[in-house]
Amino acid sequence: MSQDDIQERIKAQLRPQLPKRFYETVEVCKTEGGYGVLLDGRGIKTAAHKALVLPRRALAEPVAREWREQGEFIEPSTMPMTRLANTALDLVAVNPESVRAEILGYAGNDLVCYRAASPKALVERQEKYWSPILARVTDKLGVVFKTTTGMSHVEQSEAALAAIRGWLECEGAFSLAAIHTLTTLTGSALMSWALAQGGLAEDLVWQAAHVDEDWQSEHWGVDDEAQRRREAKTDEFMAAARFLSLAKN
Repeated sequence: MSQDDIQERIKAQLRPQLPKRFYETVEVCKTEGGYGVLLDGRGIKTAAHKALVLPRRALAEPVAREWREQGEFIEPSTMPMTRLANTALDLVAVNPESVRAEILGYAGNDLVCYRAASPKALVERQEKYWSPILARVTDKLGVVFKTTTGMSHVEQSEAALAAIRGWLECEGAFSLAAIHTLTTLTGSALMSWALAQGGLAEDLVWQAAHVDEDWQSEHWGVDDEAQRRREAKTDEFMAAARFLSLAKN
């Protein structure tokens, strides 16, 4: 046995044991409360043993597609829409207030409000990507989020935070699950708002979230592992953005 064969065997042993695919057919059907995904005619259950029922067919179809596209084994890492649906039902719907509070915490210390003092090119890049988001917030919500430079904390007004809370209180569990994911991935509740309510495109929001990181990469380079993490996060972000769009429309 060659050294390469031995290494492949070791890698295989270290991989998590994935469940085998146990179904043949996948379909979406109308059910009580919305649309369910059936595997060989049986509804899917969430991790908390709740019926996986989605509010719209348009949201159920991509979940069903993830199950259809599984091969010999079921790989949860390839099923972001299913994960978000599970999160919405098992966690967000049970305690939406805690999810709103966490998102609101990001708004109180939002990435777009903390600017570099130098170098000039980075300052200008932050201005290019971040200031239009704040301008949209002011235009549509009628509130101002204050900015600062360096690490000094800036206290946002009660009116500004109340406006974000008002937005979040109008969102259902499925939308909130996606908004929470978008916020944690970008470090900015205001970027999530700009995507959900402000009309900003997904790719622009994702670029805005990585202004500082891209600046560092351009000057210091990036290793393969960091690149793989970025790609995985990009996929997760795009899935959450799509989930949010389908949940709202």
